[in-house]
Amino acid sequence: MASSQCCDNPPALNPASGEGKVVDSFGGLKAYVAGPEDSKAAVVLVADVFGTCFVFLRICFPSRSFAWGYFVVVPDFFHGDPYVPENGKPIPEWLKSHTPEKGFEEAKPVIAALKEKGVSAVGAAGYCWGAKVVVELAKAHEIQGAVLLHPSFVTVDDIKEVKCPISILGAEIDKMSPPELVKQFEQVLSVNSGVGHFVKIFPGVAHGWSVRYSHDDAAAVKSAEEAFADMLDWFNKNLK
Repeated sequence: MASSQCCDNPPALNPASGEGKVVDSFGGLKAYVAGPEDSKAAVVLVADVFGTCFVFLRICFPSRSFAWGYFVVVPDFFHGDPYVPENGKPIPEWLKSHTPEKGFEEAKPVIAALKEKGVSAVGAAGYCWGAKVVVELAKAHEIQGAVLLHPSFVTVDDIKEVKCPISILGAEIDKMSPPELVKQFEQVLSVNSGVGHFVKIFPGVAHGWSVRYSHDDAAAVKSAEEAFADMLDWFNKNLK
């Protein structure tokens, strides 16, 4: 069951931001795409319950560009129906029609579409809800690199089945994946010598810190920037 912490501090969305474009269908889903179209390496970003493009826009714009060289896809796994607290629907009810398992199945055609356009290495990063989608992709040989940020619904058994290099970025204050659980993930990965891994617990931050923070809070901005840098470094090591 999802903790209320998943839904704390909803983002302020700015649909006008960004340097990419929205396409009606990428692997069957509406998506936000950006970055060099001819790149042989791609990254799929899987948002938390609040929706699609805000994660991409928040972590990459306006302060970041796509000089890092990946073609990036942000599919709308919620089909225009992200979680909106103001609508009054309890998060457990919303999750019944927006399961990570469904997201995993819908992600496979997106990855197939990337390969059809000539991409040879695909990474995926998932935030909260999206982390469960990404770990399922990592278990199924669908991607070449994974990053989980403040994951939700991910279990030790999931981590045991991971088949690709994986980075797990956790928060010190997190009910969904508390530090004790993240350390168990690290222990499992340490035993599985065939899977490269990087695990880090960010001190003094709460679940969602990497995308839901105040720009007026210098410490929060610094932690979010550090998480982005760690994510990018992991993909640079494993996709290029």
